[in-house]
Amino acid sequence: MINRELIRLKVVQLAYAYFENGSSKLDTAEKELFYSLSKSYDLYMYMLELMVEIQRMAERAVETQRSRLRRLGQDATPNTRFIDNRFIQQLQSNRQLQDFRENQKKTWSDEEDFVRRLYNQITESDTYKDWMAGRESTTYEQERQLWRDIYRRIIIDNEALEQLLEEKSLYWNDDRFIVDGFVLKTIKRFDPKAGAAQELLPEYRDEEDREFAKRLFRATILGREHYKGLIAQFLRGWDIDRLAFMDLIIMQTAMAEIFTFSQIPISVSINEYVEIAKMYSTPRSGAYINGLLDTICRKQIDEGRLHKQMPAPDYMRQQGEEDEVES
Repeated sequence: MINRELIRLKVVQLAYAYFENGSSKLDTAEKELFYSLSKSYDLYMYMLELMVEIQRMAERAVETQRSRLRRLGQDATPNTRFIDNRFIQQLQSNRQLQDFRENQKKTWSDEEDFVRRLYNQITESDTYKDWMAGRESTTYEQERQLWRDIYRRIIIDNEALEQLLEEKSLYWNDDRFIVDGFVLKTIKRFDPKAGAAQELLPEYRDEEDREFAKRLFRATILGREHYKGLIAQFLRGWDIDRLAFMDLIIMQTAMAEIFTFSQIPISVSINEYVEIAKMYSTPRSGAYINGLLDTICRKQIDEGRLHKQMPAPDYMRQQGEEDEVES
């Protein structure tokens, strides 16, 4: 689940903190990086567990309704179309998620009031009402899609949820947009044949990604002066100290990747860090960083110091123009 997009973002954040705080212990900072990444995986599991807790809330609501109808002497057959959902029942029984639940101190059962409010938001939505009004039988795929719709329309961008998660862990502030994508991907991957043994996304795809994080972080920190020197050569009369600090860190990290990982195309690296700049720096940072990194890389290739290929200048210029429009 921890992919290179998330790794790049975390390296930029931890490098920023490292230099901003005047840190000198690289090993300690590296441990902080991997701890931060592990918390991202916890968030992924925690968001899956949120859906299970909503299901439990729905089951309790149905049982309460059933008891009330019995007391009134009425037919005690409430609509169970929502809680009979086979996807959420499969998620509820998932062994990996159960292991996570047993090993973690944080549980959604401690946030009953919040889960109830979120459940009420769901039951008041058109998505829920349309589903409950249905009379025809449903397929597993339709039941799985219902939860994708609920997650996309009600859980993502939920301000109360965002505030709650921020209180639970500072590491989760910037992880949601990536983690939410992986939750949606996980829902789509569920296969009823797998039952409780359905595999969730692993923490790392492979050891290579973990090594990528370590090498990128160390290259960013240890190569700081070299990369700052390269950047300073192309600032056109500007003092490097006038450059936005976040822009500087983003470019240092991008250059560390470009010079350290020979198999990653330059255009891929530049585009990834331009996206980070558009999210975390000034409105014009994306286009500025795109153009400056392109110029530096071409010069290094011409001088034989960088052995990679660059896309045509028109392509990079077009990318910069698109960044300018989007910003």
